[in-house]
Amino acid sequence: MSNHCDLTWFNGEIMPFNKATTNVMSHALHYGSGVFEGIKCYKTHSGPALFKLDSHINRLYASAEVYKIDIPYSFEEIKQGCLDLVQHNNIDNGYIRPIAFYSYDSLAIHPKECPITVSIAAFYWGAYLGQDALKNGISVTISPWKKFHSSSFPTTAKACGQYLNSLLAVRDAKDKGYDEALLLNQEGTIAEGAGQNIFLVKDGELFTNTEDSSILMGITRDTIIQLAKNNDINVNICRLSLEQLFNADEAFFTGTASEVTPISIVDGLIINNGKPGPLTKKLQRLYLDIVHGKIKIYNNWLTYTSYNNHCSKSKELKIYDI
Repeated sequence: MSNHCDLTWFNGEIMPFNKATTNVMSHALHYGSGVFEGIKCYKTHSGPALFKLDSHINRLYASAEVYKIDIPYSFEEIKQGCLDLVQHNNIDNGYIRPIAFYSYDSLAIHPKECPITVSIAAFYWGAYLGQDALKNGISVTISPWKKFHSSSFPTTAKACGQYLNSLLAVRDAKDKGYDEALLLNQEGTIAEGAGQNIFLVKDGELFTNTEDSSILMGITRDTIIQLAKNNDINVNICRLSLEQLFNADEAFFTGTASEVTPISIVDGLIINNGKPGPLTKKLQRLYLDIVHGKIKIYNNWLTYTSYNNHCSKSKELKIYDI
């Protein structure tokens, strides 16, 4: 049974999901030449709200710039498209996926005159690794696949083709009976999960790795760093070794889809007796309260769909004629 919403934003129009299609000769289908974002919408007492919407759209444009994908819509139009999609699909809790990619003109590696297609889809995607994972933690294996180096791909860009690296890692993990993979970088230090950043806890302090560790600079990662500092938790940003992981008091993944997911087992090694630790639970609780609009001082991280009523820069909405 599909979990996608009935309506999709496609090249500036709201249309039925099945009408938003692309050519099988699209450059992106053959070469992965696209960039995307993942944004969560949460139910709050003030209505649906998208978490750190501006940050996600800014990163979409930054990723596009790296690959010279000239998105033919303004920041405000993409932002408004996300909000319109939430409203027209009557979403309370959902996942929003904007994507910009080269469609068909040429199948040469150089995209030449390939037009840029932009789409925003919405669907229900609960906790990425399951509600039980948020409560009890997950098992992780060190992947035999290394995370690509920044000299091979721009690690800070969220680009479609780059995720083949993650696909290989997570399929290997699943085949071995683990919930998720953890990739090392070319230097042999810890990079990240297949789709998440990682944090370690030792003696009440938080540790996460640096940009030069071949990681995506996650928006949830940045959120957790800010929350830790705001709560007088010391944050160390440095390269992370496997030894640090194996000796950690706690460990957890962060990501838009994964939220704050505790790690309980790494290649058979049990962390914190196999249970989420106190600092992990504290930060997870804070994060979930914030995204659901329960902590007012962080409401500036939420964009409520009421924004739609006073966005003067957006163009008149087009609705596809069914």
